[in-house]
Amino acid sequence: MKLSADLSAFSRRLGHDFATPDHLVRALTHASISSSSRPDNQRLEFLGDRVLGLVIAEALLEADPAASEGKLAPRFNALVRKETCAEMARAMDLGAVLKLGRSEMLSGGRRKEALLGDAMESVIAAVYLDGGLGAARDVILRHWQDRIATVDADSRDPKTALQEWAQARKQPPPKYTETARSGPDHAPVFTIDVRLVSGEVAQAKATSKRAAEQAAALALLTRLEQQP
Repeated sequence: MKLSADLSAFSRRLGHDFATPDHLVRALTHASISSSSRPDNQRLEFLGDRVLGLVIAEALLEADPAASEGKLAPRFNALVRKETCAEMARAMDLGAVLKLGRSEMLSGGRRKEALLGDAMESVIAAVYLDGGLGAARDVILRHWQDRIATVDADSRDPKTALQEWAQARKQPPPKYTETARSGPDHAPVFTIDVRLVSGEVAQAKATSKRAAEQAAALALLTRLEQQP
């Protein structure tokens, strides 16, 4: 089997030349279009998640030999979480080559964060099956290297940090409220307010509720940290 022009271009963006193109085709096949003769990528997603975790854990240990487990864990979580995988997928335009059913395409599947994150993990598994752990490591480090270098800034979970700020001051947890939703059904934009019982409030918008909550928490944390 020979890769189509669009898959060949994606393979170059990814940085791996597939000896067995079927691995890549399967990794990009969503369950909405799968069949007995065209298996989907769910099993590959399971494998890719583990391969990514191993490579990232190894990279973090090498990058900071003196770091404790308590420091490594949040860095690891920031690098392997679904949102990060989805961002990597967007950077290489993975959504453009996904094989989706008609209903999933019409609902904006090529832009969905969870779907992109899952597909990125599946592609990592495809590289692993095609070229082994060394090939998978090369691909992961090529695309994740900048993140690994700056992971301390990304590893701070704003919602957790804001809740800890409130607890330290004997306050109840922050309250998150969806105040608006705009855009078409297949690409909604959520507006989230976060408020503390002491009256501080911040607002943010994003294409998922979770991302909007995190952004609102970060905005409020930044404001609180700037207070005298």
